[in-house]
Amino acid sequence: MKIFLIAGARPNFMKIAPIARAFEQYSQIEYKIVHTGQHYDQNMSDVFFDELGIRNPDYHLGAGGGTHSQQTAKIMVEFETICDKDLPDLVIVVGDVNSTLACSIVAKKMHIKVAHVEAGLRSFDLEMPEEINRMVTDAVSDLFFVTEEQGMVNLKSEGKQKTAIHFVGHVMIDNLFYQLKKLEQMPAHDFEMSRYKSQNAEYGVVTLHRPSNVDDKQTLERIFETFERITQTLPLIFPIHPRTRKNMEAFNIKPPKAMTLTDPLSYMAFLNLWKDSKLALTDSGGLQEETTALGIPCLTIRENTERPITVTQGTNELMGTSKEKILTAFDQIMAQNWKTGQKPKFWDGNAAERIVDIILK
Repeated sequence: MKIFLIAGARPNFMKIAPIARAFEQYSQIEYKIVHTGQHYDQNMSDVFFDELGIRNPDYHLGAGGGTHSQQTAKIMVEFETICDKDLPDLVIVVGDVNSTLACSIVAKKMHIKVAHVEAGLRSFDLEMPEEINRMVTDAVSDLFFVTEEQGMVNLKSEGKQKTAIHFVGHVMIDNLFYQLKKLEQMPAHDFEMSRYKSQNAEYGVVTLHRPSNVDDKQTLERIFETFERITQTLPLIFPIHPRTRKNMEAFNIKPPKAMTLTDPLSYMAFLNLWKDSKLALTDSGGLQEETTALGIPCLTIRENTERPITVTQGTNELMGTSKEKILTAFDQIMAQNWKTGQKPKFWDGNAAERIVDIILK
């Protein structure tokens, strides 16, 4: 069986890595890693793939840049070329980036089976490009690997065959546990934020990059006013996204004195930072899940989430951009009056093994 594993951005590699490691146990599977090049990331060096325990990509399509449509078109053209050349039996796509959408459409039109990992997640917000990618990918996929039970409900309501839907858990959590084990074997001083951690017994971590939060001056100002109030009690550290930094400069928004801005961090360096934090303030989807897995309070600066289990079972709560709501929740966390949460079903580090078992069957 010949399988293509598709990744287009750094978080995608965290999701395909457990599957690639599981494939290594089976001689009857020949797999190739396809990097579409959707995002350029200087941290994705040989060391990055070594940290993940996987080989460098077998194909690099170099299709980054441009508008959503331009990028999607480039990926489709380049991916069709390698499918013609290599004729895979199955294409596995993960998550909700443009590469996920582009490669699933190409494969389906070439009569190649498509499996979607993280299938069925819905924010029901059609203003989000990722929601379009999720919906279209699921519309053409043959196998659906679901991270949480709501995903099964969504897929069934959309008419998907029950036999094609498989509740397997979350490969992102597989990789989180894998990286934590590696982290335990590494000296703390190996990481660039080790000095910050030694100087701050307690701190919060911020990630912020969604256009709805960072492209509007009034919204971004309100968010930073909230951060200003929080830093009167708790220092914050913010590995800042280039888009956010650019807009802060354009809007003349200054960070609070007790907020430390850094360049984007590698996965291991960021994990080493947030795993010991008091809380996370984020608009990221992945961090909602990872903080739930480790029981860390998470305040999500969004009106909705495609990962509802992090709210119903985990340690996450939706804040929108309300200053009052965020500060009330922050005070509850500092007073140790926050829900403890629980680890969702099958978030046990074995999702990839379940996926491979289903594929082989």
